[in-house]
Amino acid sequence: MRELVQKIKVKSVLNKQKYVDDWFLSGYSLNPYSNCSFNCVYCYTRGSKYGEHQVPGLAAKVNAPEVLVRQLKNRARKREYGFIAFGSATDPYLPVEKDLEITRELLMIILRFHFPVNLLTRSSLILRDLDILKKIGEKAILPKEFDGKMDTGVVLSFSFSTTDENLAKIFEPGAPSPQERLETMKKCKDAGFIVGAIFMPLLPFLSDSEEHLDKMIKNVNENGADFVMASGLTLFGDGPQDCKTRYYEVLEEHFPELMSKTKDVFGNSFAPSRKYQQELHQRFVKLCQKYQIRNKIY
Repeated sequence: MRELVQKIKVKSVLNKQKYVDDWFLSGYSLNPYSNCSFNCVYCYTRGSKYGEHQVPGLAAKVNAPEVLVRQLKNRARKREYGFIAFGSATDPYLPVEKDLEITRELLMIILRFHFPVNLLTRSSLILRDLDILKKIGEKAILPKEFDGKMDTGVVLSFSFSTTDENLAKIFEPGAPSPQERLETMKKCKDAGFIVGAIFMPLLPFLSDSEEHLDKMIKNVNENGADFVMASGLTLFGDGPQDCKTRYYEVLEEHFPELMSKTKDVFGNSFAPSRKYQQELHQRFVKLCQKYQIRNKIY
């Protein structure tokens, strides 16, 4: 079934961050699409917290290439180079990208202006653009803070909340399967890229246990991951389209026995308790040490 997509025009597509992101190395973010057809239940961009100013439904920023030329030309002229987090809010390789090729055009512009990229995706469509990404990696100008730390301008990050196929079908109904993501990551690693797995978010009492995390880290380690990063779930809003509402509806349908425990972990906050987060971090770090895999990009 073909996706319905609005074509919109934007005034800006490159977002300058106040600070360089410690996790993703980025000083900029870039999203060629608004909203997402992967329909992940827990997505934080849905509803009143982050999505209230977005157009309804999936939208393609059709003038993004011409806008990015202007913005990157200005940044390059000032030599304000920095990693661009490409796809930080919406996957840049949604099925519509196969026809529209906006992401591919943007990558060619990034190559032209020599900016480095951390590209975040769940899709095997990224394999189409490895030719451009390889050139970006070779020609990108890295900020001084990365001297001696990195020798490439491209990092490819693959997102997972679980590597369990059944759980993924429930919470990520429109996304490529975890197995497809693992295989794609392995192909990118074999092609010579720095690749990593982003376990964001881990689902309380579903994919955050030591046993489940062990399997996840083992899976990505066997498929070439150079690094793994993880964080807990966040749940915003009380409206019908908010991720908190949708997440609890799906949890009630499939795992009603976990409703009370999950709500206790969150209390009145959008984030899990500090105790929960500390314990999750400790489990995660211990397993990264077990598999001798970095828990940061470098």
